[in-house]
Amino acid sequence: MDWDDPWVICYTGGTSGIPKGAVLTYRSITANAVNTIISWGLDPDDITVLNAPLFHTGGLNVFTAPLIYLGGTSILCRDFNVDQTFDLLTGGKVTIWFGVPTMFIMMQNHPRWLDADFSNLRFCISGGAPCPLPVFEKFWDKGVDFKTGYGLTEAGPNTFWLPAEDVKRKPGSVGFPLFHVDVKVVREDGSECDTEEIGELIIKGPHVCDGYWKNEPATQATFHPRPNHPGGSNWLYSGDLAKVDREGYFFIMGRSKDMYISGGENVYPAEIESVLHENPDVAEAAVIPIPHPTWGEVGRALVVLKPGKQQTEENLKTYLSEKLARYKVPKSVLIINEIPKTGANKVDKIKLEELYGQNTSQEGG
Repeated sequence: MDWDDPWVICYTGGTSGIPKGAVLTYRSITANAVNTIISWGLDPDDITVLNAPLFHTGGLNVFTAPLIYLGGTSILCRDFNVDQTFDLLTGGKVTIWFGVPTMFIMMQNHPRWLDADFSNLRFCISGGAPCPLPVFEKFWDKGVDFKTGYGLTEAGPNTFWLPAEDVKRKPGSVGFPLFHVDVKVVREDGSECDTEEIGELIIKGPHVCDGYWKNEPATQATFHPRPNHPGGSNWLYSGDLAKVDREGYFFIMGRSKDMYISGGENVYPAEIESVLHENPDVAEAAVIPIPHPTWGEVGRALVVLKPGKQQTEENLKTYLSEKLARYKVPKSVLIINEIPKTGANKVDKIKLEELYGQNTSQEGG
């Protein structure tokens, strides 16, 4: 066995594009484990619930590989079951847990949430997609050190860490790069962004994968240096938008493919989705772009209401207009029964655009 030999081919999530097989080597998986243990402060007494799918990098590498490396414990579940998860997390043994936002939202919409005691949890990590701020706040109210992580199949997936003392002071931040990880936020021309300026996040380190399986064009486009871009080689161009604040904390703003331009203004669906989740009647929400003859693109919000709750689409638009700049408010809001998910429990934006991505007369304003 050589450090650069392939260990597993792990496919990208495919929520906004065609999945690609990232070749994870012995070196990249071991580096992720070491980075995570050192930076996140894991120890052999840590116990986690493994109910994320093992075909997804979150299930395989967020806690599983690091805890195997360290001698910790993973409780393996067949799938994500809300009742079983409550049983395990409130049983007094589990100390850390990873999930994607839809899993946390399902828990908070469950009757057991009100009386759940998570006092044994050292922290929870949300990853895989932007997590609405109200989800954080409900865990904080229960005394849980709940924070968002960031990574991707091609790198880790663990790339950042937010110290416990900063969780509430820097809501939504992913914090700082892990040990042995280099990151930059760059403009399209490759120059490094200024403070608070949004650009593409690029990543370098031993945890980065070895390219895509039998897909050289995608490998070249993602991993190799581009003209005038930062010096050196093997930077991973994540396709994710990020910014750095004045204290050096990183924030992930969303996927570049999710961002849309309406009347010349950049709109980030994650911001709108977070506001929708603040509404007490909303169980789930997602925002997609649709074509518009005047503005190029406008937003369409898809909303699932909590059982027994009633809302009109116009009321939800009014609610958004009170909290967002006018250009960010979706031109339409559709109340639907269910938001489709991928096998990794992420919101399936591709399916949403197939089902609801066509313009109608109500977007004419």
